Amino acid sequence: MDYLLTLLIFFPFLAAIFAIVIRNNLRAYAIIVSIIELSLAILLWMSFDSKADSFQFVTAFPLIESFGVNYIVGVDGISLFLILLSAFISLIGFIYLNEKSEVKKLVISLLFLEGIMIGVFCALDMILFYIFWELSLIPMLYIIGAWGSGSRIYAAVKFFLYTFLGSLIMLVGILYLAYYYYAISGIWTFSLLQWYSIEVIPSDLQLWLFAAFFCGLAVKVPMFPFHTWLPYAHGQAPTIGSVILAAVLLKMGTYGFVRFSLPLFPDASVVFLLPIAILSLIMVVYGAMVAFAQEDMKQVIAYSSISHMGVIMIGVFSLNIEGIAGSIFFMLSHGIISGALFMLVGVIYDRRHTKLISDFGGLTKVMPNYAAIFGVMMMASAGLPLTMGFVGEFLSLLGFFAISPIISGIAGISIIVGAIYMLHLYRKVFYGELKNEKNFKLKDLDKREMIALLPLVVIVIWLGIYPKVLLEPINKGVENMLNIAHLRVVDEKNWEFLNMVSKEDMQNIQEEVVNVGSF
Repeated sequence: MDYLLTLLIFFPFLAAIFAIVIRNNLRAYAIIVSIIELSLAILLWMSFDSKADSFQFVTAFPLIESFGVNYIVGVDGISLFLILLSAFISLIGFIYLNEKSEVKKLVISLLFLEGIMIGVFCALDMILFYIFWELSLIPMLYIIGAWGSGSRIYAAVKFFLYTFLGSLIMLVGILYLAYYYYAISGIWTFSLLQWYSIEVIPSDLQLWLFAAFFCGLAVKVPMFPFHTWLPYAHGQAPTIGSVILAAVLLKMGTYGFVRFSLPLFPDASVVFLLPIAILSLIMVVYGAMVAFAQEDMKQVIAYSSISHMGVIMIGVFSLNIEGIAGSIFFMLSHGIISGALFMLVGVIYDRRHTKLISDFGGLTKVMPNYAAIFGVMMMASAGLPLTMGFVGEFLSLLGFFAISPIISGIAGISIIVGAIYMLHLYRKVFYGELKNEKNFKLKDLDKREMIALLPLVVIVIWLGIYPKVLLEPINKGVENMLNIAHLRVVDEKNWEFLNMVSKEDMQNIQEEVVNVGSF
């Protein structure tokens, strides 16, 4: 069991290499590989001790010993379900996969990407993390550029340049933090576990290091105003590319804030809390308003992702268990829901080769199953209670309410706009008269598409009714991370602030929320 994480990371890599010599049935091969990978991820979950205070399944051995670069992987309640999400979405993506050209190259790219994504969420050595972080750009660049549509090369290059340049600045911060650790201890190391043990990082240094990490992480989220690459990437990417990008890759940025920025730079996190909250609020409002104005179904969902990621960021910087645990749950729910919505848009695009809302209408008459599943995901995206989308959204805003009721209130009201644009999209596409002759003979979901989409529906409803199964391990991971942050605060005022927003009565509120979801 000690090497389970290593197996999870490198099994897709080995499978991708073996895929080179396979000539036929590449999709079936990829599905089998992904089923094995998901089984390993489920085994990880079943073996995970949700009450443990430290990282589990830790594997460590030196890579470049003289510079303190090691292979260190481990998992806690924060990363556990993001690993599961990566494995699950990859399997669903392979089941849905219907590309006809260069299938072998696409399967190989996706298998490599699956291993890389899991590596990002496992890595506890910062150089190892950075390697996986940067490697994730290459398969996605290739997927968008080779299998995309329209101005796919422009979209692929813009995606690469934005994320790569931001990551270079983050690398400067990583290297300087390693140098700082060497200066105070005489030891070179990039181990995150050892960095957590640094008792004091001066407040002014924290500000600069936080800013360096922010540049890499904010572009990946993507935060306003670094978001402009996302609509292009989603708009031109193939369906499988959009699914992976929205469901998993965007979560790397928010995960980085939780894993690195908050515990390593707690004073800077407090200082930058309000500016980041304002930027996140702009994301919520701006994303919702622009999504409402779109005429392309895929662009509606792309801009809605910006809005929802803004809510996640608000939860992350609530700096308390409720908000951060809610934001992590929202990462998972947004991954499932947005992945399903992009897949649903891909279904209709395969049949009609158009994503314009005006080209449809009355589809419930010819595609009732498609309309029903789209309706469930649309309501989950709008945050309907008893769906997975509601729980994370509610807890994220509840957590930030302890800091600013005004910002939480504005974000909550703005989410109503999300319900408006999703209902507007649904009404235009599925209701009214079936006027366009090209839509008269559209086929409803086939067996392959139903197999891919129905598990997503089940999960969205199950975890909307019973979120406790995920929230308990997540809460413990967040509690451990906040303890690290509290121990490393330099400024006494910041320490008092962190204690204020983590007060006992907020924990009691969350217990009530979990109990409501457990009936």
